[in-house]
Amino acid sequence: MNILFVLENYFPHIGGVEVVFKNLAEGLAKQGNEITIITHQLKGTKKYEKINNVTIHRIPCFHSRYWFSFLSIPLTIKLSKKADIIHTTTYNAAVPARFASIITKTPAIITVHEVLGKMWQEFGNMSLLSAKIHQFLENIIMKLNFNHFISVSKSTESRVLKKIKKSKSSVVYNGVDYEFFDPKKYDGDKIRKKLNLNNNYIYMFYGRPGISKGLEYLLKAVPKISKTLPNAKLLAIVSKDKAYKKRYDLMLNLIKELKIEENIILHDPVAFKEVPNYIKASDCVVIPSLSEGFGFTAAESCAMGKPIVASNTTSLPEVVSCQYILVKPKNPEEIANAVINIRNNKVCKTDKKIFRWSDTIDGYLKIYKQIKNKEN
Repeated sequence: MNILFVLENYFPHIGGVEVVFKNLAEGLAKQGNEITIITHQLKGTKKYEKINNVTIHRIPCFHSRYWFSFLSIPLTIKLSKKADIIHTTTYNAAVPARFASIITKTPAIITVHEVLGKMWQEFGNMSLLSAKIHQFLENIIMKLNFNHFISVSKSTESRVLKKIKKSKSSVVYNGVDYEFFDPKKYDGDKIRKKLNLNNNYIYMFYGRPGISKGLEYLLKAVPKISKTLPNAKLLAIVSKDKAYKKRYDLMLNLIKELKIEENIILHDPVAFKEVPNYIKASDCVVIPSLSEGFGFTAAESCAMGKPIVASNTTSLPEVVSCQYILVKPKNPEEIANAVINIRNNKVCKTDKKIFRWSDTIDGYLKIYKQIKNKEN
């Protein structure tokens, strides 16, 4: 099949969405499908290249992904004429993909990672006007009448189904690279030694400090954890991306306000290849999110065999397994108690849930073929 992906970001930009589409595109290409990607050009990248049999066109957008919605339209229309399927995702790539689909009559599908709805207004430091605008744009995308909507979890699909018919909806879970996230391959002791934490109980957070990630609630749990477990340390590996500077500064101020500088290691971001070493070094991983479309942190930490403290919300109950404790979102008291209970081996235990990339790729390919046959 000839599949055209229209994506506002792609590798080397790294995030959960980019991981999904890199693995999907390269996996489909490996099976012999013709894969083309239109994305916005990052600084220092080529306008055209081929990587692992995936053809990539990068659109100059004045270094702003928001211009991509308009500047990508001509090339998207041109390449759509040869494609069997157009595949896009929320948010800025949805409009050019759907517009090209209408013009060329090529079927288009969209992957929905998260639907926040009124939750935009619940995020504390976003103005009411900004929240309303984001909610409005989200609603517009859901009304673009794509041929099919694919959600990355049942939780996400439950929100999508408030906007579309069930017949146009499917769930395809994201995958995890279990060969990469194999605890036998990594040495947590070297990280403990490097950070001088050989004798500490380490509970870990890693990711961006975005509003939906709930990091402030974990920080507010630190005083109680430290009082009960004096040797406990929070290892927080937090993104310093300029998009999150305001949030990062808020976290720094909160740490000072709570006087927990001695109880936390605020670590700079590490290379992706090093992440499993840090997970291996920790005693548990805390995911205090207010909302997750899928939850890579949860799936990866479970793959590494670590106990998890996770918010009992959206997709996280679907993803966590093995050893875990679910807590109420925005509740520092429950987070603290859960971290303490894991230290005392008081956890829920279940069989391991597996999310293979091969299943993800097969799931998408099956939908592509169904949509193509339906259109023919």
